[in-house]
Amino acid sequence: MLKRVFVAPDPGRVRLRFASRAVIGIGLAVALCGLVGLSLVAAITGGLAALLALFTVTDATVRQQALTTALLPVAGLPVLAVAAVLHDQPAARDLVFLAVMGAGVYARRWGPRGHSLGVFAFMTFFAAQFLHTVPGQLPELYAAVLLSLAVSSTVRFGFWCYERRLPAVAAPAPPEGRGLARITTRQAVQATLGGAFALGLGQVLSDQRWYWAVGATWWVFVNTTSRGETLVRGFRRVLGTVIGIAAGFFVAIPLDGAGAPTAAIVAVSVFGIFYTAAVSYSWMMFFVTVMVGVLYGVLGVLDASLLWLRGAETAVGALGAVLAVLVILPVTTHAITDAWIRKALRCVHACTAEAAERLAGSLSADPGPRVAELDVLLGRVRLSLAPLVHPLSPLKARKARARQVLALLDDCVREVRGLASIAADPAASHDARLSAACSRVEEAVEELLRQESRQARGAERAGVQPGAAVDHPALAHLHGLERALADLATPLHSSPRAPIAA
Repeated sequence: MLKRVFVAPDPGRVRLRFASRAVIGIGLAVALCGLVGLSLVAAITGGLAALLALFTVTDATVRQQALTTALLPVAGLPVLAVAAVLHDQPAARDLVFLAVMGAGVYARRWGPRGHSLGVFAFMTFFAAQFLHTVPGQLPELYAAVLLSLAVSSTVRFGFWCYERRLPAVAAPAPPEGRGLARITTRQAVQATLGGAFALGLGQVLSDQRWYWAVGATWWVFVNTTSRGETLVRGFRRVLGTVIGIAAGFFVAIPLDGAGAPTAAIVAVSVFGIFYTAAVSYSWMMFFVTVMVGVLYGVLGVLDASLLWLRGAETAVGALGAVLAVLVILPVTTHAITDAWIRKALRCVHACTAEAAERLAGSLSADPGPRVAELDVLLGRVRLSLAPLVHPLSPLKARKARARQVLALLDDCVREVRGLASIAADPAASHDARLSAACSRVEEAVEELLRQESRQARGAERAGVQPGAAVDHPALAHLHGLERALADLATPLHSSPRAPIAA
């Protein structure tokens, strides 16, 4: 896991910039809260608001990101007020908390903005439980949230807006249907009922820290669409939390809330959360757990029993999520994987078409954004196949098939990226063979999308001979793409449980 985190490719150093900007933005927000005389509780609330704004807002363009960030208080501040008012009314508080949870998941149907607002609303209610917020604290907490969002937004959109130099890529929407066939509707029901289970059992463990169980259920559902993804995410959350708790005994408890060391550990933890989020959920949870431990130390309530309770509540929350996705309106891994692969193949088709037009002399055609979109879609395919390629998966045939599909899709992305780079070169000349090869690639994609198992015909259409001379670099990428698409027919068009043919 260490190799995966610290040796993982970081094109353009985007993850490094993402994490570094977060440390600066959150650090400045918390520091300014302290300078204007706000309390420690308010500073922590403001820091959480800044963290969520920098972490969860993922709209396609900078303008859309700024608008979503501006809307965060609209979603969060009323929820914070309700949570504070219901502080001493457990029954009403619990029902409203579950309602906010279900609404937050359902809001994902409106894309990245709905997702961001739903997360912010839920975490605002969660923070009110963590900090035992009462109505008298609301003016100060409101000021902290607004001030912190203003500071973090100034850093993100003013001082260090590296997104302006990146191609606009919207987060792909999950495959959707109608009614209970809609994934976000199913997940809203699952999250609410799973959260109710976690809340009840969490309160049996502790009537003071029960909210950690509900929070664990919530975060297991974030960015997942199938039961397999949720199972893997639940396992990784528990694993990361356990490792973080072990580190807490050697880091958080000895610090005992000391100012400068605590600030340093929090800064390192924030960097770790943002830097590892895209490559390892377990390590992200490790850093979250360490950060929470030292914050408990600052609040003066940290001891060994609290760390153990944190682990138990996390396990309960993960169990609630697992039971919900297995029993209540389950969404199968195969169905979701098939939908994401179809989206990726359509994107390959679009990339090839754009590149062909550019090579034919069209200045308006640009395959670059399509390539960026394809990278995102391949990430979603990897996430959906994670349960099958996990080391603990007992399904050997499906694991082999999933690995083959990922390897061939990687080949497709590599060839498409190379084709796009050549098409972007003004000196690239048009060749009649390129048009023919692009047409064959588009036909191969259409063949795969028709779900017809015609491997032999697909290979014949590709027209690639092992010893054929290729004297144009774009043609070499197109031939490589044809091979990968022809080979994809075997794993995609056979039974999921059948062994892979040699």
